[in-house]
Amino acid sequence: MWATTDSDTIPPMEERFSFLDPQGHQVAAILTVPDGGTDKIAILCHGFLSSKTSATNNALTRMLIDQGIATFRFDFFGQGESEGPFEQITVSLAVEQAQKSVDLMRERSYRHIGLMGSSFGGLVATLTASQRTDLACLALKCPVVDFAEELRLEFGDDGMAQWKATDTIPNIMGGSDRIALHYAFYEDALRQIAYVPAQSITAPTVIVQGDQDEHVPLHQSQQLYQALQIKKHFELLPGADHQFTKGTDFTRMTHTIADWLIHHLSTTHP
Repeated sequence: MWATTDSDTIPPMEERFSFLDPQGHQVAAILTVPDGGTDKIAILCHGFLSSKTSATNNALTRMLIDQGIATFRFDFFGQGESEGPFEQITVSLAVEQAQKSVDLMRERSYRHIGLMGSSFGGLVATLTASQRTDLACLALKCPVVDFAEELRLEFGDDGMAQWKATDTIPNIMGGSDRIALHYAFYEDALRQIAYVPAQSITAPTVIVQGDQDEHVPLHQSQQLYQALQIKKHFELLPGADHQFTKGTDFTRMTHTIADWLIHHLSTTHP
């Protein structure tokens, strides 16, 4: 199941390998461990049309490693280096891959596990955390909560009809070419709305979002925050967009998330 690459081509603290999800798909991953080892780790879930080496994941890895916390980054189905045609991805499949990631880190003897998700990865992380009681903390960067609603707002009635007819969508992250994505993604997303599941989350949770987010409706994060029944914090960044384009916004976002993970991974019990 583990397929480790040539260690001569990567830094000693970084292990690149692939694992199998419950459906047998190869998932590409990077495990980064501080010198001396640790039993604390943060699993980082990237956003839609992104990858495990996103700017946020890379920045958080650097920050957490400096504090003696490992990170585990992986590519969702059909993205980055992972197996599968992107057009067949669903939220349900992504949640299965996140669950497998947590289980793998448990098998590797990490006793304190935090979960972090960006945008689409935030939806996946929220649903994953709602099904577990063994997470030390949860951190969400502009999380999608109801992807079906977001897509309806983004595309409008005509865009949704074109999606259903062609199994393609506009590139929501920019670019003129349409992207192949089966309409089944939307039908699955209707069954994976996170407000009710969030009520079951037992891990202390932080949400970070800009009030000028052009993709994820702010009311979704606000409603998610209200649904959470545990220790929680909502960090709203005035003027920040979805990508936290301004350097000061990106710094505040990453520091808020890193501080949350560091605090709870350093003080939690197994």
